[in-house]
Amino acid sequence: QVQLVESGGGLVQAGGSLRLSCAASGRIFSINAMGWYRQAPGKQRELVTTITRDGNTNYADSVKGRFAISRDNAKNTVYLQMNSLRTEDTAVYYCNASVIGYSDSDGPRSYKYLEVWGQGTLVTVSS
Repeated sequence: QVQLVESGGGLVQAGGSLRLSCAASGRIFSINAMGWYRQAPGKQRELVTTITRDGNTNYADSVKGRFAISRDNAKNTVYLQMNSLRTEDTAVYYCNASVIGYSDSDGPRSYKYLEVWGQGTLVTVSS
């Protein structure tokens, strides 16, 4: 019903920058919070940053001052600008969204809360 597609990952040298994008599509009524998580090799998935529909943000201490999250509600898209990248930022980055989806294929429109994840995009920071 609802999909998230990330883009923008790749290989970058330490100190460099990358910008990730995540676009939501499908039967979307509204999107509440959106965010980015990451999972490094051999580690658990961790929160990087979140943003509410109104633009309130939250960052992990490890990325404060280096990463910036933003969103375009008209495009159902969230972005992650990553600056001053470090080797320890190497991970698969996942987009997440709290979505109110809808369905009207079986009669009156109905709504459903969905927690949606993207497929992940690899960010590799070399020394």
